[in-house]
Amino acid sequence: MRSLFGRTRRPADLSIYHAFQRPPYGGGNQFLIALRAELRTRGIVIESGSLSPTTRACLFNSFNFDFDRLRSSVRPGCRMVHRVDGPIGSYRGSDDGTDRRIEVINRELAHATVLQSRYSLEAHRALGIELREPRVITNAVDPRIFHPPSVWRPPGAKLRLISTSWSDNPMKGAATYAWLDAHLDPRRYEYTFVGRVRATFRNIRVVPPVASDELASRLRAHDVYVAASLNDPCSNALLEALACGLPAIYARSGGHPELVGEGGLGFDAAEEIPALLERLHEEYERRVAGIRSTDLAAIADDYLATLGIGPGAR
Repeated sequence: MRSLFGRTRRPADLSIYHAFQRPPYGGGNQFLIALRAELRTRGIVIESGSLSPTTRACLFNSFNFDFDRLRSSVRPGCRMVHRVDGPIGSYRGSDDGTDRRIEVINRELAHATVLQSRYSLEAHRALGIELREPRVITNAVDPRIFHPPSVWRPPGAKLRLISTSWSDNPMKGAATYAWLDAHLDPRRYEYTFVGRVRATFRNIRVVPPVASDELASRLRAHDVYVAASLNDPCSNALLEALACGLPAIYARSGGHPELVGEGGLGFDAAEEIPALLERLHEEYERRVAGIRSTDLAAIADDYLATLGIGPGAR
């Protein structure tokens, strides 16, 4: 294949069928940007939003793409892998038929399916949705951006809390944040929310969405991440905070428990959070040591194996 300048251009190894958006944007977009960057460092030639006749594998994301266009581009010999999150109805709080549309797309096009958590896999099965060759590969973040501070410092007497969200869907935890705004003592807690939220706060400082570099800096300037989203299959926002060294207070919902492990404490109701914050403050060093951030390089290995274009391909 020749470029406009007459040079021979190597055909793409992989199509990532996703409309990439410049950050700040949603978590799936953030993860795919990080994955694409990691794969390119390995010499994988990637095309985005299209599928050429010679491309060896295609990773198509969720449901928000031109299904008919992709279907018309599929050819024998190209391995098709469907990245699925959700269930969307549980995640959004209402069922508009999207999960069944995903099932139809999956059955028609996919050779294999990637889900981001055991929760997501089991929740689809509970709905009677069986996806092609499902396997769980969690998300990961770009370690060049999201990493712990160079010098670790224990928190002071006043804990600095932070929450983040690109989406203002109420399922992202607005009711919990509003309760905390009304009940946490501002003399003991400093709270920042970065992103979009459908709530008006008196004590929580709200910062509009920011680019990834600035977000990472803000995370590293805080002590504890509060994750209140519900039925979130694999919160990229939570992964970003953990990667920046923040232990989490998290809703026992969706994939949160799988991501946090010993790196935080879970709650079922907002009223539990003040006592959990006290406990986390006492156990802070141990909880920081318990953080196990997902490794982007290892996640990329798993994707390549699933796509059939890397070591251990299956």
